[in-house]
Amino acid sequence: MTIEGEAAIVWYGSSKEARRGFCQKCGSSLFWQRIGASEISMTAGSLQAPTGLKTARHIFAAAKGDYYEIADGVQQDPGPMSGNPVTF
Repeated sequence: MTIEGEAAIVWYGSSKEARRGFCQKCGSSLFWQRIGASEISMTAGSLQAPTGLKTARHIFAAAKGDYYEIADGVQQDPGPMSGNPVTF
């Protein structure tokens, strides 16, 4: 992975469990990392197209806004991911 504008990325300790990376110029949220973990999760919207990504499941679907429906046929977990994690 290559990050363009890496000097503008800053990290914020959002809780005791995680930190969040964002662009200090525009404020866009880009990354999330559990404290002590080596993996970093990134927002799909921060990637240049074509990404080749497809939605694997919706999490916390029970807490979604009542003003829209999730109707794409993809698995919906009411809370955090249940069952086996999705692998790519």
